[in-house]
Amino acid sequence: MNDWIQPLFGTTKPVVAMLHLMPLPGDPHYDETAGMAAVIDRAARELDGLQAGGVDAIMFSNEFSLPYLTKTEPLTAIAMARIIGQLKSAIEVPFGVNVLWDGRASIDLAKATDASFVREIFTGVYSSDFGLWNTNIGEVARHRHRIGADHVKLLFNIVPESAQYLSSRSLASITRTTVFATGPDGLCVSGLTAGAPTDLEMLTIAKANAGDTPVFVNTGVKASNAAEQLAVADGAVVGSYFKVDGVFENEVDTARVRELMAAVKAAR
Repeated sequence: MNDWIQPLFGTTKPVVAMLHLMPLPGDPHYDETAGMAAVIDRAARELDGLQAGGVDAIMFSNEFSLPYLTKTEPLTAIAMARIIGQLKSAIEVPFGVNVLWDGRASIDLAKATDASFVREIFTGVYSSDFGLWNTNIGEVARHRHRIGADHVKLLFNIVPESAQYLSSRSLASITRTTVFATGPDGLCVSGLTAGAPTDLEMLTIAKANAGDTPVFVNTGVKASNAAEQLAVADGAVVGSYFKVDGVFENEVDTARVRELMAAVKAAR
């Protein structure tokens, strides 16, 4: 097994909790009246709730920057850096970042904030709800090396939300060639959208073809299926289930965090 999960997270089968940031300056739904203070206040509450519930790690993401860009404006990562900087003293677990959907900006933000990992779409060409979605992993990998961020772990989402691979290649083939040619630190397999169940068969195919590269289940994990999903996956990324009533738009519900983490610890 690619030997970084235990040293970084202090456990096997880690749960990475998404901290979904509210719309940021420049986003269509940003609240100009409430301003950044409101974004930071909610992020601080959710950070407290997730950590109190016992998650293994946090990932900051501009999840409410809808509709997403595949090449973000500099203002987005700058705003995220301000938020993380103001919360840094309260962060008690390893953390990562995800600037949707821009791998290069995500790595820049990780370098600037001392984040340990990044999740993003780094490979493939997709037909998506946001238009034709292309990537250039060779360019991104060289940028990562050039800025001294080789230590930042890269989680490649090879089954992204709201998009379909343009090639007719199988998931098994995509998994094998992604691992061989691009050197991901981990792979993520997703459902259709945030909170949607990840198909267990697809997860199993990715795991069977990933060699010693860890595979994370990226959406749809809940207390009732955590044991089943983590029997296959090496870790989970969880967002919507941790919200009040499991609704994507709501704030974090610490009781739901504790419920899922208890199921995960039993499964471990």
